[in-house]
Amino acid sequence: MAGKHFSSASAAARSQRYLLLLFGLSIIFLSLIFYMFASSSSSSFPTLHATAFPAAPKPNADYSFVSSLEKFLINHRSKSPSSRDDTADGGGVKRLDDLISEEEEKRLYGGESSFYSPIRVYVYDMPSKFTYDLLWLFHNTYRETSNLTSNGSPVHRLIEQHSIDYWLWADLIVPESERLLKNVVRVHKQEEADLFYIPFFTTISFFLLEKQQCKALYREALKWVTDQPAWKRSEGRDHILPVHHPWSFKSVRKFMKKAIWLLPDMDSTGNWYKPGHVYLEKDLILPYVPNVHLCDSECLSNSKRTTLLFFRGRLKRNAGGKIRAKLVAELNGSKDVVIEEGTTGEGGKNAAQIGMRKSIFCLNPAGDTPSSARLFDAIVSGCIPVIVSDELELPFEGILDYLKIAVFVSSSDSMQPGWLVSYLRNISPSQIRQKQTSLAKYSRHFLYSHPAQPLGPEDLVWRMMAGKLVNIKLHSRRSQRVVKESRSICSCECRRPNSTSPVPFS
Repeated sequence: MAGKHFSSASAAARSQRYLLLLFGLSIIFLSLIFYMFASSSSSSFPTLHATAFPAAPKPNADYSFVSSLEKFLINHRSKSPSSRDDTADGGGVKRLDDLISEEEEKRLYGGESSFYSPIRVYVYDMPSKFTYDLLWLFHNTYRETSNLTSNGSPVHRLIEQHSIDYWLWADLIVPESERLLKNVVRVHKQEEADLFYIPFFTTISFFLLEKQQCKALYREALKWVTDQPAWKRSEGRDHILPVHHPWSFKSVRKFMKKAIWLLPDMDSTGNWYKPGHVYLEKDLILPYVPNVHLCDSECLSNSKRTTLLFFRGRLKRNAGGKIRAKLVAELNGSKDVVIEEGTTGEGGKNAAQIGMRKSIFCLNPAGDTPSSARLFDAIVSGCIPVIVSDELELPFEGILDYLKIAVFVSSSDSMQPGWLVSYLRNISPSQIRQKQTSLAKYSRHFLYSHPAQPLGPEDLVWRMMAGKLVNIKLHSRRSQRVVKESRSICSCECRRPNSTSPVPFS
């Protein structure tokens, strides 16, 4: 009996061990399947669910430069400004200075709500040859012409992607009741202004006027602005000058170097901007207008991103852009990498849009200048930018964290054989999804529109300006009292040069 009982107990124990072993093997098998699935997902690149994306752009806003301009010109056909000099009550510099001092005292001692009011901008009422006439010139010619610059860029598309002067001005001059932005208000008395906006279309005039005609208009605009009492009072330190294309206003801008320039980047080679003319403490970087359409929540959730790295554009550029040709030679033939020579026109634009929407990463090397519109095309396409541009300055970086949406690679690392592709393949699927989620959130910050939307690029301009305002007033006041050459004053012109190095992923 004892033997039987022992034998029965032993069999039960063996059966229990067998079940435990079977359970353990099942767990291992399921884990293996999960690992293989995760690896497979990584190789075909992760996609996001629709719930990860924000709402689509506002339907009442116009995001097309051409379409918005058409409506704007019709609405303002009978509102072109006069050619009068726009002075403050006909007074001079001293009169304006006294009025501004009175206004600033009211704000300082008028209570907290008065001190922390929105930025107040005075928009100069310039003669129409500097404003409306140039907008009409673009409007009347963009359909008929296929003019190209010397390096093959379509002239009218260049004007569109540098049209920040239009978007800001169009928002500022509409009635306050129709504006959505609350961080800035337009004032109609110069003494009430924190800043002065110069509504001169420097890019349109550069590309669409004959060379000598353009230079003559630049000289006229320079004289008109620098004759204003407000300019003379501050030497232009509180004046905003849109010069978003690096060729625009080049012949005279040295005379306005103390103004706040709205720029695409801060090329330090001296090819586009002279040393001491531009620096971050004074000027503001603004994004290009994207060339491609926004990939909205439906588009992003349906995108099948089967390409690891994509680039389409001109493969040979000047100055800092020489790295493009070297990168192409290095990357050609790599698996899951698409490198294409760009073409002009709608065909090229559509090919770029399709390629970006199929890709997980988009290569953004320097062009003739450190920046290019391609970066913003990638952002609105949901394609993670791989930035290879050691001296690039980015728009609104005091507000936006680009490490959340982009990969930064130094030029020297990118040129090592096989390094870039290997580096991108080692970024985990979860890190890729995090960047894609952030891209979907950030895209709204790069979409110019009319009316301008809260947290759009126009709004972020004024949020960044608010951070500069105290410093602007400081230097304006110092310039009125410091004896010139009486001391050596350290400036930001000798700032430490920028450099880029890859940020390791944890």
